[in-house]
Amino acid sequence: MGFHDLVLLFCSAWCVFYVGSCSAQLQSSQTQVLLQLKKHLEYPKQLEIWRDRWTDLCSISSPGQVNVTCKDNFVTELTILGDDKPTTKGRDFDGFAIPNQTLSESFSMDSLVATLARLTSLRVLNLVSLGMWGPLPDRIHRLYALEHLDLSSNYLYGSIPPKICTMENLQTLRLVDNFFNGTIPSLFNSSSHLTVLSLKSNRLKGPFPPSILSVTTLTEIDMSSNQISGSLEDLSVLSSLEELDLRENRLESKLPAMPKGLISLYLSRNSFSGEIPKHYGQLNRLEKLDVSFNSLTGTAPSELFSLPNISYLNLASNMLNGPLQNHLRCSSQLRFVDISYNRFVGGLPSSLNTTKSEKIVVKSDGNCLSGSVQHQHAVSYCTEAHVKKKSYRVGIFVGLIVGILFIIVVLALAIIITCKRYFPWGVSEQHLLHKTVQDSSYAAGLSSELVTNARYVSEAEKLGREDLPTCRSYSLEELKEATNNFDNSTFMGENIYGKLYRGKLESGIQVVIRSLPLSKKYSIRNFKLRLDLLAKLRHPHLVSLLGHCIDGVVGENNEANVFLIYEYVSNGTFQTYLSGDSPGKVFNWSERLSVLINVAKAVHFLHTGMIPGFFKNRLKTNNILLNENWMAKLSDYGLSIISEETDACGVKGESSDSWQMKMLEDDVYSFGFILLEALVGPSLSAKREANVLNVMVRTKDVRVTLYLPITRHNEMHILSPC
Repeated sequence: MGFHDLVLLFCSAWCVFYVGSCSAQLQSSQTQVLLQLKKHLEYPKQLEIWRDRWTDLCSISSPGQVNVTCKDNFVTELTILGDDKPTTKGRDFDGFAIPNQTLSESFSMDSLVATLARLTSLRVLNLVSLGMWGPLPDRIHRLYALEHLDLSSNYLYGSIPPKICTMENLQTLRLVDNFFNGTIPSLFNSSSHLTVLSLKSNRLKGPFPPSILSVTTLTEIDMSSNQISGSLEDLSVLSSLEELDLRENRLESKLPAMPKGLISLYLSRNSFSGEIPKHYGQLNRLEKLDVSFNSLTGTAPSELFSLPNISYLNLASNMLNGPLQNHLRCSSQLRFVDISYNRFVGGLPSSLNTTKSEKIVVKSDGNCLSGSVQHQHAVSYCTEAHVKKKSYRVGIFVGLIVGILFIIVVLALAIIITCKRYFPWGVSEQHLLHKTVQDSSYAAGLSSELVTNARYVSEAEKLGREDLPTCRSYSLEELKEATNNFDNSTFMGENIYGKLYRGKLESGIQVVIRSLPLSKKYSIRNFKLRLDLLAKLRHPHLVSLLGHCIDGVVGENNEANVFLIYEYVSNGTFQTYLSGDSPGKVFNWSERLSVLINVAKAVHFLHTGMIPGFFKNRLKTNNILLNENWMAKLSDYGLSIISEETDACGVKGESSDSWQMKMLEDDVYSFGFILLEALVGPSLSAKREANVLNVMVRTKDVRVTLYLPITRHNEMHILSPC
């Protein structure tokens, strides 16, 4: 074979190898997604091995920290682990970025998940201890192929997204060591394939979700170190369950029935009461049982000590009583027993005597055991008579407290009934608004009779927003915590109704907080009535008022600050999407029409959904906000009833009907300008009323007739471009 033949053979082999290696590499789009993730995670040192788009990311890994598994040129497994794994214990987190602990303030969990969703073949995702922070977005369900999800040891907060239940392939869900709060949602169903559910070390509250009982595929449940309360139902229906850990919660029922296949059961540091169920002595696969630090009574079933696989048994710090059987038989697997700080009497069984066996550790302090057992109470401490006497004393004390409370309630009711009969205080609230409006000469444009007799139209109640919390009063400290003490980074702008700040409540809800200065115009009780009236306005196309805070003394000479807390609407203003010069999305006509219809519904509700209606709502395209689903919501509505602004039309001598008609025309007129701006662009917003006809004449392609109430000689004019 000649030299040229060898060169040809080598080139052929190289080409075959190169083509084969190229075919095993990722698609370029998948590589771009991984590099984008590196940018989202702010270039952690673990990902320094991801150099550029020419790097074969499937062939390199960092053992114990980074792993990418690929199949058919798509990423199927992604694991990125941080250097350390902190727990929530000892961590202080208020919902804002923390230097050297979390990612920076510019990090967006929503953007990260949106990028991950482009890995359509991803089955395993582990992003642990990376400093990620913020609420876990509902769009996580777009990872529809995911089987294993682990986001442990981060700074995620808010609610667990309900749409996780739509991830039908999900088998393992680990959200350990985060700051999730609120109740555990009923996001489980019988069609789920979930086997491992671990929510350990969060701030979850409320009851144990009964929907979990329908997921018969579960083998492990860990919800320890939370604030779960209430009772536990029969868990024996979870036939595949092997490990249940509910330590350090606030559960307070009797011990429920358990599945026969259970291997580990941890229920310590709760408030369980009653006796240990006898069928626990029939859980033959049980290896570890911990029910310490509860309020269990009765005797300890001897069968627990002789379970064939039991190795760890902790019954400490309860109120278990009675003698232990002298001939108690222990399992050969038993290595640790703790029966300390109960009320056991009699001798310690020989099978638990550590002097005869070094294979088992036994703790028995704080009982009334006889013999050579150390650190025991006198027998009288544990006798039934002593227990009954103590319970009797507790019963007398509780009965005395209940009796005193009953007498206080009766006296309070008697005082209230007497006051209602002889002092007409119930009428006074109806006149609170009357007095202030008299003093301010219809300052906010509402007559005392209209505001006092405000009421809902019954059909309007059906349009309320049930998905948002009810309006409540907040303290100034809560608002400072939500805005990082009104930091400049949370400032959003200012208009005639005050300054705007963006914040995050403790529940994880993002809000916009308006700081509105008030002085001596209203009394405190009058102003609260007006706030309550404004809070009743709930509609799908209105930005909902979630709360308020009054800082200072309303009605005094010195100014008071009033804060209004609104829901946060994320996609900007309608005006932004009208201009062809805007850097982002520009609405087409069908999208503009949808927004206009939404706004029209909102204005109709403001005018007719309550009697009297809310007028003079300052309708502008930059007051129309778009949410994440591109649905329009009107902001800055109804503020005329609480602001310093007075209406020039509400002069003395005019009837309320005349004033109301002018205010109605004001809203319709403003809505007409919104229509024009939607047709010809936002440049119209800078033009005055005198230029409207000229603009309409120049817009010859528009075949629309607009009926605009122009208050020139109190006539309604028709503007038509045709």
